[in-house]
Amino acid sequence: MARRGYYDDWGYFPQTTPIPVKDGIKAKAKRGQRFGKTWWASKWIAALDPLVDSARLQRGRNYARKGQVMEINIEPGHITARVQGSRRTPYKVRIDIPPLDDAEWEKVIDAMAQQAIFAAKLLAGEMPPDIEEAFKTAKVSLFPSSRKDLSTSCSCPDWANPCKHVAAVYYLLGERFDEDPFMIFHLRGRTKEAIMDGLQARRAAEAMAEAPITYTPEVPEATEGPPLEADPEGYWALGESLDDFRVMIAPPEVEAALLKRMGPPPFWRSSRDFLTTLSMVYKAVTDRAMELAFGNEEEME
Repeated sequence: MARRGYYDDWGYFPQTTPIPVKDGIKAKAKRGQRFGKTWWASKWIAALDPLVDSARLQRGRNYARKGQVMEINIEPGHITARVQGSRRTPYKVRIDIPPLDDAEWEKVIDAMAQQAIFAAKLLAGEMPPDIEEAFKTAKVSLFPSSRKDLSTSCSCPDWANPCKHVAAVYYLLGERFDEDPFMIFHLRGRTKEAIMDGLQARRAAEAMAEAPITYTPEVPEATEGPPLEADPEGYWALGESLDDFRVMIAPPEVEAALLKRMGPPPFWRSSRDFLTTLSMVYKAVTDRAMELAFGNEEEME
């Protein structure tokens, strides 16, 4: 019986069966489902496609689904992992991606602070869809954009690099990024806390710069104003210019955005969490406003 295998630019490779792992890291994506539910995880995984041939990518996905990856460690600038293959000793995988330096991160955070929606979404644990614009301002990229942005190695005998073991780790990283987008920032050199502190510090500085100067205005002397219209009864009537006036009522794009950006005030002394407490109030007000607004529309119909 002929042994199954495949050919590629590196030669012929017989198909091998990996040793099963009892408590390996199994992918959530089942066969036929794509890896990466969020746009940022998909962007991460897409960077691997042009670097690996389709056969190794397929086997990498199979390894990820079977739980052949035993552990993954993420540190600024690199990922290390162990993957169980067909040999007794697990293979050691390493993926390197250059972290941004302090000056580049400061430029990125400056750009983030310029967009209120960036800070609001990040503080809410979401990744803004146009976050890459902030990185372009600093002339850097959040995700790998070329082969030079990724350096991979594996202790397996496969001459190809990246191999199926690297691919398996890479796919599982995409699923981890689904759950926590701040892991991507950590990989590029900044923790979630450092980014949030930077955004809040810039916001506080802006608030101080925009604070009005306190002064005591002079009280003007009373002067005689113009006479009222001849018909006082029509004074409060709406004019024709307001016929097309419309008010659009909609829930905020990010709930409690201002609270999340500013954090708890210095006077807060309660043992209850400030953000949780006020967010409940804000949500109740929003729900009631929407109920009244759409309820009135239904009555009018």
